Amino acid sequence: MFIGNVEIRTNVFLAPMAGITDKVFRMLCREQGCGMAYTEMVSAKGLFYGSEKTEELLETSPGEHPVGAQIFGSDPEIMAKMAERVSRLDVDLIDINMGCPTPKIVNNGDGSALMRDPKLAGEIIRRTVKASCKPVTVKIRKGWDSASINAVEIALIAQEAGAAAVTVHGRTREQFYSGEADWDIIGEVKSRLSIPVIGNGDVFTAEDAAELMRRTGCDGVMIGRGALGNPWIFRDAVTYLQKGMIEPPPGPADKINMALRHLKLLCEYKGEKVAVREMRKHIAWYLKGLKDSGKVKTVINKALSQTEIRSVLQAYLNELEG
Repeated sequence: MFIGNVEIRTNVFLAPMAGITDKVFRMLCREQGCGMAYTEMVSAKGLFYGSEKTEELLETSPGEHPVGAQIFGSDPEIMAKMAERVSRLDVDLIDINMGCPTPKIVNNGDGSALMRDPKLAGEIIRRTVKASCKPVTVKIRKGWDSASINAVEIALIAQEAGAAAVTVHGRTREQFYSGEADWDIIGEVKSRLSIPVIGNGDVFTAEDAAELMRRTGCDGVMIGRGALGNPWIFRDAVTYLQKGMIEPPPGPADKINMALRHLKLLCEYKGEKVAVREMRKHIAWYLKGLKDSGKVKTVINKALSQTEIRSVLQAYLNELEG
């Protein structure tokens, strides 16, 4: 499929997730068949005021194209200026976040708060599209709450403003990630738009991905929480969508070896101290469902070095295989 002039070989996307989708995690997912991944969401104001930590979120690897940079903000002028700057980096498109539900984001009028102000949302999209030399996409939710379901309205505004694609998460901001995602709203958006529509929400298996596409007619599927500790979901989804085949699930050795590789790469990228801290959550996701994994997680959460974690995980694997 194409988004603007960007070719995407498989229509299964990795969602941008704060604190998760750094270039190491994106690479692991891309290796498993992810067609396109996004950076963690990046504050346009942070870039504007020269935050080094914000700049670091935009780092990409040569082999991970196509890759999108997701930015957020509610000041049209700052969004446009930063979109122009970001579009000249080594990214293939810019995504505008209009779906993040977290209080610290919406309390500043950013993220899903923009769905309450369609006029402002449209101005931001128009100015961002005009400023960017790369295609611009928009990620939205079903609406702000159950009394204001306006995904179709915002999606049409995005298309009119020049967006190259729209991603729809089938929950309101009020729901956060609770309850079930409403896939019907994704189908409604798809039926009204001529640009690609990507469906998002409650995709945890290859069958989920196929069912979402069947029910909504959407052009692609975006996976977020379903990829945590499970980069194989992209392999599974692509194989099932293309061939109708179910891949055998990863075994304990696959999961632990992936966790060890993830740890090694993250240490090389961010340094041991930061990587060890960040890997605690990833390892918990990799080990989920494995026998006696709770005890291992407790030990891992106290580990202070790469060597300690490797030793614990190797011993655990030997125990499982013994």
